[in-house]
Amino acid sequence: MSTQDRLISSTQELLWERGYVGTSPKAIQQRAGAGQGSMYHHFTGKPDLAAAALGRSAEELRAAAAAQLDGPGTAYQRIAGYLLRERDALRGCRIGRMAQDPDVIADPQLRAPVEETFAWLRGRLADLVAEGQTAGEFPAALDPADTAAAIAAVVQGGYVLARAAGDEEPFHQAVRGALALLAADRREP
Repeated sequence: MSTQDRLISSTQELLWERGYVGTSPKAIQQRAGAGQGSMYHHFTGKPDLAAAALGRSAEELRAAAAAQLDGPGTAYQRIAGYLLRERDALRGCRIGRMAQDPDVIADPQLRAPVEETFAWLRGRLADLVAEGQTAGEFPAALDPADTAAAIAAVVQGGYVLARAAGDEEPFHQAVRGALALLAADRREP
């Protein structure tokens, strides 16, 4: 792994663990095993490095979600696959946690990957709901955009509930509840 990649990877982890303010250049350099000169050779400063790290985290989250959402199966099966995929609920979402960081939200460059990732996710989920409606799997009364926002909120809210309880079970309860609601009027296509 190149020094630049180690710096980005270290920043990804530190942002997830500590947030923006708690992620110091010194901590990044120590975790990456890189000197100050290397850091400033590749990046203009902490905001530039954080933007690269958030961009990479966003790409990784979209790829992980797309593995289920774009895979085989009915619309419900793909949504269920996304909701049920393995996660560390106590750590939360790398991108979702940044939405709660006031320094990230206040900076348009740092907020952009957060905003774009959630917009992509809601859009992809809405497309799946609409696909399920076209196939006769979901009722026409469902609003795809509203349903997609609710599904995304279940995941992010589930992380919050799990972290608050110090237990993954509230996350799993939220997912099971969302799937039960989605399946209530579902028909096999």
